[in-house]
Amino acid sequence: MAEAEVRKRTGVIFVTAIVAQVLLVSAQVQTRSGVRVLEAVSFGAFARVQGVTSSAVRGVRDVWSNYAELRGAREENQGLKQQLAAMEIQLQEQRALAARTTKLQELLELQQSAELPTVAAEVIGGNPNAMAGIREITIGRGTADGVQAGMAVMAPHGIVGRVIGQPAARAARVQLLIDRYAAAGALTERTRAGGMVVGAERQPPLAMELVSNLQDVKPGDLIVTSGIDGIYPKGFAIGWVENVERTKGLYLSIAVKPAVDFSSLEEVLVVLVPPRPALADEESPRGGGTAK
Repeated sequence: MAEAEVRKRTGVIFVTAIVAQVLLVSAQVQTRSGVRVLEAVSFGAFARVQGVTSSAVRGVRDVWSNYAELRGAREENQGLKQQLAAMEIQLQEQRALAARTTKLQELLELQQSAELPTVAAEVIGGNPNAMAGIREITIGRGTADGVQAGMAVMAPHGIVGRVIGQPAARAARVQLLIDRYAAAGALTERTRAGGMVVGAERQPPLAMELVSNLQDVKPGDLIVTSGIDGIYPKGFAIGWVENVERTKGLYLSIAVKPAVDFSSLEEVLVVLVPPRPALADEESPRGGGTAK
């Protein structure tokens, strides 16, 4: 055991001496360029290590930089999407405001040209749809504003209907002219052929009745109020003749397209003129001043 241990130690000492001798020689011997061999070898080794380390650091830095840029681009993209959505909402608000301003301007012009006492009212209830059978709206004006049962209601493009029932202080029900129990005295503007426009269960949702087969009525003729019903003022638009048929009876069959778009009513005018007493007491469901 002692002999083996001695040999082992002797071998280690020998190898150490050899390495030390090589290093000593390398430190003294110079290359052709004048650089000592040991310095050249150690510089080359460290240069390789430094190169590998630099490449690894540069790779990690590039990966991190790309990640940071990608994350920044994603956040910027998200911000741009939010800005675009906000701008689209603002654009819709501006369009809605412009459309409302136009409607209010038309209503004001009607109010100024009507030469009748009127009050503007906002539609606060009801979604009139002739096909669905909804032919009544609620407005935000009532007895506190001078509104009474039977008063005519108009829009910038024509006749809307009449107030029905007993209004509340700040609300009232309006029977639309397209209701099957509604009616208005009417005549054709071109030939002054008189009759009665009533609500119809069809499209278009108005019909002109009691017009003689002998009268000259053509598609496209404008139908206006005649004023004989005691509710609607004379000369306001009701609609246009869409179709005329001669029947075997005494009267023409006339389909009328309304001048008013009943599906988009937002503001109306109430004519603050009570219906004539003679018509206000009628019990007939068509054209009378009582509620249906």
